[in-house]
Amino acid sequence: MSSAALRHEPARHTVLADADGGAYHSLRQRPASRAERYALGKSLRKRVPRRSLADWTPPLDRPDPIELINTNHRGRVDRLIPVRVGRMVATPYGFLRGSAVVMADDVARLPATGIRPVVCGDCHLGNFGFYASPERDLVIDLNDFDEAHPGGWEWDLRRLVASIWVAGRHNGASEDECGSAARSCVSAYRQELRRLAEEPLFSRSFTRLGVDRLAGQTDGPLADEVRRSAKRARNRTSDRALPRFTREVDGVRRIVEEPPLITRLPEHEAQALAEALDEYLPTLSSHWRRVLGGYTLLDAAHKVVGVGSVGLRAYVALLEGSSPEDVIFLQLKQARRSVLARYVHGESALHSHQGQRVVEYQQALQTVSDPLLGWTTMQGRQYYVRQFRNMKGTIGLNAMDAKALTDYTGVVGQLLAKGHARTSGASMIAGYLGHSERVDDALCTFARRYADQTEADHAALVAAVASGRLPCERGA
Repeated sequence: MSSAALRHEPARHTVLADADGGAYHSLRQRPASRAERYALGKSLRKRVPRRSLADWTPPLDRPDPIELINTNHRGRVDRLIPVRVGRMVATPYGFLRGSAVVMADDVARLPATGIRPVVCGDCHLGNFGFYASPERDLVIDLNDFDEAHPGGWEWDLRRLVASIWVAGRHNGASEDECGSAARSCVSAYRQELRRLAEEPLFSRSFTRLGVDRLAGQTDGPLADEVRRSAKRARNRTSDRALPRFTREVDGVRRIVEEPPLITRLPEHEAQALAEALDEYLPTLSSHWRRVLGGYTLLDAAHKVVGVGSVGLRAYVALLEGSSPEDVIFLQLKQARRSVLARYVHGESALHSHQGQRVVEYQQALQTVSDPLLGWTTMQGRQYYVRQFRNMKGTIGLNAMDAKALTDYTGVVGQLLAKGHARTSGASMIAGYLGHSERVDDALCTFARRYADQTEADHAALVAAVASGRLPCERGA
């Protein structure tokens, strides 16, 4: 089948490495050797030439991106859809962040190897950041898993390099500078993937990037920004959030309303949330279940977060321990079927609980994860639960010059390779990628082409808002 044909329908390649299937491999069955896997990956170049990764021309039957976004709005909170559209219409980068459903449909129709580890599903430059390990060390890694699912490694890498080009243009970088940043990402991914493929499976599961190591590996503006961002992140803890998000009412801490972004719950919804948190506790390990058993739920509220997540139900809950200063904020986020799922499993359902899917794939992709990750069901909807203030932070893209952006994209390329290598197919991907820069060249071409597409789609969104086709609330 030609590359052109592959653009017009989702690729139907044989799945060579599926993360879910690999999870249940019998210990009595000898897996293929590393050399055999390398050779298999290399052989895929005949069917999917590496130059084909540059392909992007919108097919004549490409779905209307505005209609895909409208369809994705179904089931969201109606009053928040204008907020979501407002965040997407602000810039092409904001549009890309909120339009995972559009890019999923595009990349699923492009040439692919059929190697399917667990992937992020929404792998853009803004979805990497800081958070605290269970030991309270500050680490940097992928940090958004709402769309995580077994899927093509190419899908993640394509979305990431396109986001780099779009973000670079937004920052005022030249086309050559955008290309250098995208190339830095792909090259780092390729080299780190090969390095990890040579590691024992057990050893590669412990690879992680701490902030101190990151600062030591960088210099100039990026090193300075890492230190500034890390300092801010270390202050983003539950106890420090008390003055920002709460006030005392009749001797009890309450979350402060900031409509439309933070709003109080009606009594019946607050009661349902309390019951959902009780049902969440058994999804934790026994130690953390005991720890949270020492806290009491004081208050909860709706809280809008992100861009792509706006309109999905999200709550923040305030828990108090043995003193008024001993507090934990938990976040409950609604989880729906990944935008990738239909391109992997069709209309069949692989996951019975979407919150559990998010948690398990987050733990698969991250080296260390929030120990309070769990899942629950509330009023028939599925949620995952995590800490709201867990030293989370990001490196500000607006503060980066072209050199810092290129250095940083090399870091995120390594982190994506690390995530993919932890799950399935690393040796085959490494065999396909090879040692040359052919994949780097191809994906840089794709990134530029898809950045153009993103700007065109963003312009279509702006026009849809102007015509009244979509509601919009700017600046919220």
